[in-house]
Amino acid sequence: MRVAIAGAGLGGLCLAQGLVRAGVDVQVYERDAALGARRQGYRLHVDARAGLALEKCLPPPLFRLFLATTGRPGTRVTVLSARLRVLHETPAGPDRDPDDPATLSTSADRGTLREILAAGLDDLIHYGHELAGHERDADGVTLRFADGSTERAGVLVGADGVNSAVRRTLLPGARVVDTGARVIYGKTLLDDAARRLVPPAMHDGFTAITGGHVGLAAGLVEFRRPPPDAAAAIAPEVRLSPAADYLMWAVSARHDRLPVPDPEQAAALHAAACRAIRSWHPDLRALLAMASVEETFLIRVRTSRRLPAWAPSRVTVLGDAIHAMSPARGSGANTALMDAANLCAALTGGADLVAAIGGYEERMRDYGFAAVDASRQAETSGNRGALLRRLFTGPGR
Repeated sequence: MRVAIAGAGLGGLCLAQGLVRAGVDVQVYERDAALGARRQGYRLHVDARAGLALEKCLPPPLFRLFLATTGRPGTRVTVLSARLRVLHETPAGPDRDPDDPATLSTSADRGTLREILAAGLDDLIHYGHELAGHERDADGVTLRFADGSTERAGVLVGADGVNSAVRRTLLPGARVVDTGARVIYGKTLLDDAARRLVPPAMHDGFTAITGGHVGLAAGLVEFRRPPPDAAAAIAPEVRLSPAADYLMWAVSARHDRLPVPDPEQAAALHAAACRAIRSWHPDLRALLAMASVEETFLIRVRTSRRLPAWAPSRVTVLGDAIHAMSPARGSGANTALMDAANLCAALTGGADLVAAIGGYEERMRDYGFAAVDASRQAETSGNRGALLRRLFTGPGR
């Protein structure tokens, strides 16, 4: 059996690692020209869903490398006013073992995690392959790519994100709705000048700042070990890009409250983010002004609508391809990784293949759309402080 995975995001790569570990023939087709061809985010909140999934799918050295390159765990979530007055504090819970996947609750750098997930898969990832469609038959699936080429596989997995080509053919009635929310993401490197401006609450963990119709989510990423050093010590065959400690920030508002002249231009986005908080505390304004302008990007928050059960087949989906959700509650990456581990177990469990895929889909619909609903409730909360407490955080945070 050959498994074809459309998309080399977190979920697709985690599934590929698990299948390779189980001895399954797998090929990954990615539309981008390279792993880091476009910005997809910086700081991730990773919890036990991600920890247990990665432990199941990754070879032990790569899993240890993942743990070594996570961030320093926070001790609380804090909501601040635009003038840096503490409005609410939530303890992060009892001390957790940072190496126990079952109690994991910390931050990770998305780029570093993707490099770890891609390690050892060089010959299996085919970049520049944009999937245009597929056809099923009794023996498997034919994949059609935008350049006119085709490939055959026994199973096709759509891990190709919110605009999934696999979902369009498999589930043409599936809907993804624009919530109207917009988020401008940015990254400020933690040099000495920036560290002096970081509010004390941000050193304790994830922080949300509320200022009328605009919110700012912020979190430090302070690596337990520098990624290249960790790789040299734990998995010498893996090369990780240098990554310095940084502050991730995300300015959020409704689209009419966050006008951007050109959403494709990083400089225009950075200027819009700075304008949105122009009356806030000077330290916050300075931290945004010091950001790496070229690292700024925008997302339009979209969310999937719950679907009734569909007939299982040799084509399935995971992650944002089926249950895209608001970043509120920080469940997107964790749920995609959980999907990957569950689907890997289904494909390698020795049961009837289509029945096993159906079992995975039944379970995934339950927890996946429950996460969508929870994220939507947080996104539409009338209380800005309550929303921001949930923004980019998750259960047990």
